[in-house]
Amino acid sequence: MNSKKKILKGLSLEELQETLTEIGEKKFRASQIFNWMYNKHVTSFEQMSNLSKDFRQKLNDNFSLLTLTNVTVNQSKTTKTQKFLFETYDIRKIESVIIPDGDRITLCLSTQVGCPLDCKFCATGLMGYKRNLSAGEIVDQYILTSLEIPPQKITNIVYMGMGEPLLNYQGTLNSLKIFTDEKSTGLSRQKITVSTAGIPHRIVDLADSGLRVKLALSLHSCFDEIRNQIMPINEKYSLKELKETIRYYSEQTKTRITFEYTMLKGINDRDEDIKAITKLCRSIPSKINIIPFNSIKHMAPDGISAELEPTEMERINQFTDELRKKNVTVMLRDTQGDDIAAACGQLAIKENV
Repeated sequence: MNSKKKILKGLSLEELQETLTEIGEKKFRASQIFNWMYNKHVTSFEQMSNLSKDFRQKLNDNFSLLTLTNVTVNQSKTTKTQKFLFETYDIRKIESVIIPDGDRITLCLSTQVGCPLDCKFCATGLMGYKRNLSAGEIVDQYILTSLEIPPQKITNIVYMGMGEPLLNYQGTLNSLKIFTDEKSTGLSRQKITVSTAGIPHRIVDLADSGLRVKLALSLHSCFDEIRNQIMPINEKYSLKELKETIRYYSEQTKTRITFEYTMLKGINDRDEDIKAITKLCRSIPSKINIIPFNSIKHMAPDGISAELEPTEMERINQFTDELRKKNVTVMLRDTQGDDIAAACGQLAIKENV
């Protein structure tokens, strides 16, 4: 990729207008390019057929369009889950996952190359952190996966792939603005979920942004001492602080919070965990996703990560039933794509060194 060329992918309509004005073009051209990039999913300026040949050449001379290269697509042998491997301009690798479920087609996308949070049950954390993805790189995951799955269309987007979205706040925010623009994907805000391990000031910023997308908190324990062990970020931002900010998010956006809860044998699957979850869910409009722990052995973990074991399904079902008896809204997530390391918590690239 020519580093001297400005990359258009990831720019908002207003930013496109400013960029085209700088090269002496009319503002209305920005709407055309915006539509071609984000609605029609073109991968080259040559495909923008309602633009003159001279203008297309001018765009090609001055700008770049693609931010990612699609390297491989791997499909699960047991489900229809597909894992996409993308390469960035600086030869980094990231992964995205398409998860079909009836008429619902969910894209799980990444916001960072690796992750700095080191959650002990997550393979991405074992990669370490390389860099943030640009808004264009985030959006291109949607565009390039969309081109691979016709006649199906992506109906939902979850920011649950590699990285912590709120530690790449600007890239995440800019991509959300593109996804929710009525001239863009056509996706409802209620079909987009941002997942976070808990960055309080950024949760407040997102609440105040006016975007009103759904928020999911990677909870995994209602006890600070346990969360400290499996999620080091909790030592910086305690559960008390998180509860205050997610309550603010729910009130400000009029949305229900999703709590994500990976079941770890002997760690967070106790009766006292059921009581604590029930108390939390009664205090904040919410639901909880119960997630079986997926192996991260493909990343050769050590320390506590190597010792983690999945809760048996019998206990998971009992745990879930007890929560439902207490009128907690619970979703038990099916494991999809674990045979290709595409299930929740398994995304990681060993080559990113």
